[in-house]
Amino acid sequence: MKEKTSSNAPTDTELKKWQGSSVREKLVQLQSIFETTKDAKLHTIAIGSSHVSFFYLSSMAAEEKIYDEFIPKLINAGEKSIKSMLEAVDSANTGELQKVLSEIVSGKTAVFLNNEKQVYLITFRNKAKRSIEEPNSEHIIRGSHDGFIEDLESNMSILRYRIQNPDLTFEVMELGKKNKAKTAIAYLKTSYDPELLKEVKRRISYIDTEIMLTPGYLEEYIEDDPWSFFPQMLNSERPDRVISNLVDGRIALIMDGSPTVLIVPTTFFAFYQSTDDYNSRWISSTFIRLLRLASFIIAINLPAFYISIIGFHLEVIPQELIVQMKNSVEGIPYPPIFEAMLMELTIELIREAGVRLPSPISQTIGIVGGLVIGDAVVQAGLISNLMIVVVAVTAVSSYVVPSNEMSTTVRLLRFPLMIMASIFGFLGMTFGVIFILVKLCKLESFGRPYFAPAAPFNLQGLTDTFIRLPIWLKKEKSNKTGSGIFNKKKSSARGWEKNEN
Repeated sequence: MKEKTSSNAPTDTELKKWQGSSVREKLVQLQSIFETTKDAKLHTIAIGSSHVSFFYLSSMAAEEKIYDEFIPKLINAGEKSIKSMLEAVDSANTGELQKVLSEIVSGKTAVFLNNEKQVYLITFRNKAKRSIEEPNSEHIIRGSHDGFIEDLESNMSILRYRIQNPDLTFEVMELGKKNKAKTAIAYLKTSYDPELLKEVKRRISYIDTEIMLTPGYLEEYIEDDPWSFFPQMLNSERPDRVISNLVDGRIALIMDGSPTVLIVPTTFFAFYQSTDDYNSRWISSTFIRLLRLASFIIAINLPAFYISIIGFHLEVIPQELIVQMKNSVEGIPYPPIFEAMLMELTIELIREAGVRLPSPISQTIGIVGGLVIGDAVVQAGLISNLMIVVVAVTAVSSYVVPSNEMSTTVRLLRFPLMIMASIFGFLGMTFGVIFILVKLCKLESFGRPYFAPAAPFNLQGLTDTFIRLPIWLKKEKSNKTGSGIFNKKKSSARGWEKNEN
């Protein structure tokens, strides 16, 4: 057997040869293209004087549907009904070799009839699907417990089931020259911004890559600032969260083969909001949301604050605590920055080990790392008791954020602040925080301010950012920024109160 390249893409010679070929020659040409592919199958049946040929990949197509269901029906229908039956099933037809190859590798079956130039492409797909279950990374207390899976059509169906409205629109395109990853752009016609949709399509149109495997690839190609620590697209595996953002006027990008959906544009505060915020009463939801935002400040500043105090500003310590702090740090053989770096990196190692190991073992690693190692380094005089407390509070604060991407950003930001605090104390820490705030104010997500509604300041937008007012006060949505607009007057949604006796 002659050697072929690993690519099944047709050459110019093959494309020209295909156009003027008979059915027999086309089948030979397909066999030549897939000659090193063991799952390529060709089956021909005779019905009267007509010959029907099926070409498919057994690993993708459901052979039992072809042989046990479709072919018997085709034979029973008779020779005169072959063409009408091929057109009646879920099929399309084309005369282009590139299209035929693309559909075959996606799981469809190419059907050739006599000497017709057109090739019928019928769906007998045999694709294994994972059951719909709640995402592990986005657990909630109240609300639905379903999530997206790795099948594009199933994910579109989930959204259709939730939003039974013709305004829900999907535009499907293929990305990647080799793998042709199907990607759907989802939006609501009643709330989306046409300029935003145009910008999303424009950026996607510039993608020039051989292969597109995951939404992470797509995110890096179209995000505003690839050098920023902060994620500029919100990703989620929860249908209810995606639907909420679609109603707010945002656009969702769904890729076949991944349960993760990208949502654009987004803001910094969206990463600290959870579906549970809208499943609980607004007072408790507001408290939890404020707690999450406070965790951001604690997670990035607490280690730097500790280093600044121990290294430069002991005068800020109350008199009652000076002796205790002196006893805690006395005898530590190196500066606070090395102490903090050692413990922070240890925590990161424990976390990474816990993620990679099976669940029962990862829990054991967490306990061993948190208790045994922590107690051992204190007993050995390598780390102070106060540093253990600081690192523990910092670690817990960094995991409060509902988004894994923002959690990673928070854990990274503390390191440059720790370095600045070890050199300049409170002054260096202050400059580091100012730099982060300036970056947040300058950053954009698809042309929209990333730090909105804090910068630029929008008082109405703050009512669903730091706090969450009752849902019945929400009058309408803004299709330009995706932030809720609240009516100051009493909403007519609770008009029944006016009719009480």
